Amino acid sequence: MHETRLSLVAPSRDLKTLIEKTKAYIRGAKAPATLLAYRSDFRDFTRFCREHNLSFLPSTPETVALYITDCASRLASATITRRLTSITKAHQSAGLKDSPASTHHFIVSETLKGIRRAIGTAQHGKKPLLTADIRRIIARCPKTLRGWRDRALLLIGFAGAFRRSELAAIDVSDVAYSKDGLVIDLRRSKTDQQARGRQVGIPFGRDAATCPVSAVRRWLKESRVKHGPLFRAINRHGCVAQRGLNRASVSWILKRAARRAGMKTRPLGGHSLRAGCVTQAAMNGANERDIMRQTGHKSAETLAKYIRIGQMFTHNAAASLGI
Repeated sequence: MHETRLSLVAPSRDLKTLIEKTKAYIRGAKAPATLLAYRSDFRDFTRFCREHNLSFLPSTPETVALYITDCASRLASATITRRLTSITKAHQSAGLKDSPASTHHFIVSETLKGIRRAIGTAQHGKKPLLTADIRRIIARCPKTLRGWRDRALLLIGFAGAFRRSELAAIDVSDVAYSKDGLVIDLRRSKTDQQARGRQVGIPFGRDAATCPVSAVRRWLKESRVKHGPLFRAINRHGCVAQRGLNRASVSWILKRAARRAGMKTRPLGGHSLRAGCVTQAAMNGANERDIMRQTGHKSAETLAKYIRIGQMFTHNAAASLGI
């Protein structure tokens, strides 16, 4: 990806400062994870073009059509669509207005439609963890510093329907206690790029062993963490790091905890906590509005895929057939 360039003739010192700030704002317009994905996608496109002696910047719609045809044998439909966006962003960043990856180009549009018909558009997400799974995992967490951290992380992730990045970003100062549980001030999320923030309530659990509020309190007591990141790495000597976890570590911690409980880890990931919260809530009869308030979903359509899974048997016409 090419950095956007702002050039002026002999700018003053103040103007230079403004230029640098503007560049920083441009870089900050997208989440770091999104920018990394764009760069990775465009590197793959560049590799393909070099292997076939094709121009990649600027490129052509014909080249893009060949590229996504190559992608169809190894990538999901949604990923291929993102690759088109990444190619477009790279061309825009280089000052090229007409993107060869736009579906306005007939050859790109028709190739993409053909790919979607051939491989489908269904997204295969991580397996949701339900309450029974969480209880099983928590029961096998050791009563050690790392075990208390894992309990708090997994229970808060499940009860709050948090994404990996959201869990990793929680600060001790973002946590406030109330008579009903605790409130987490979520400053920014994937769907809140303007950083408006929202508050997520975490009620007390019915079972002391799986109460997320008690788990956080125990973790803070055992770790003696007073300020800074809530969830942190712990080294082999039992020392708690000053920095917070990265989002990749959340998935790794979850999978390790699942292995301890004798569960298969391949279909699991950090998103299993969020998906599990929605699915279990739907199975238990929670209404759509309450679920969206907890998850922060802006679109009922996005939420619906989890609700359909949760209600597959609780709202099933076949159950009334008498067979």
